[in-house]
Amino acid sequence: MIVGVGIDLVATARIEKLLGKYPDRFAEKVFTPVERAYCAGKLRAAEHYGARFAAKEAVLKALGVPTGLSWHEMEISGGGAPVLRLSGVAASAAAALGAVRWHVSLTHGDGYASAVVVMESAT
Repeated sequence: MIVGVGIDLVATARIEKLLGKYPDRFAEKVFTPVERAYCAGKLRAAEHYGARFAAKEAVLKALGVPTGLSWHEMEISGGGAPVLRLSGVAASAAAALGAVRWHVSLTHGDGYASAVVVMESAT
């Protein structure tokens, strides 16, 4: 059964601007070392960062925006099918919803990045 759904859309120019203005501070605040290593190696890094940022926002929406959650408690890895890992408050919020599986879809192009997250319970 679906227990949470989230979607988000990000203008990649906004991410590119933040990366340019605060290159280390923004990336380190929002993205895990795994995410930074993946995105930094890409030709159009802002698109990949944007897709992961959108995924984190979609996770927040799927979880009902729990209080006290940190950006690093949501990690999107993988170059093919994205893999979402939750920890801390994010994992607790997912458990409270009964979520045991989550599905993530990322896309980017034409100046935008988008993500959809679906959380599913065992029953």
